Amino acid sequence: LLMSVVGLLEGMQIAFFAVAKIQESERGESKFAKMTCKLLFSGKGRNLPGFMIGRQLCVVSCFFIIARVTTLNVKEGEGNVLGVSDGWQAFFNTGLCGA
Repeated sequence: LLMSVVGLLEGMQIAFFAVAKIQESERGESKFAKMTCKLLFSGKGRNLPGFMIGRQLCVVSCFFIIARVTTLNVKEGEGNVLGVSDGWQAFFNTGLCGA
């Protein structure tokens, strides 16, 4: 679920920067597209950078949560995941793989 949110946010970033480069007359006739453009590009151009900062904070938060959820913590004496060596298992336990 969180990876889907990250994907949507990344796609929105690409789309908003692409739309920012075209003329207002070429942006189409869709009601939702017009409302989104009006919201993003109003306020003397301050809304788009504000959205991008909020988007980045949300992406970082999602990745920290995903990393925490996917972190392994195999205790000593238990079998290692996939039969890897103790050094590799210590690396897996750090949570860096999930990040």
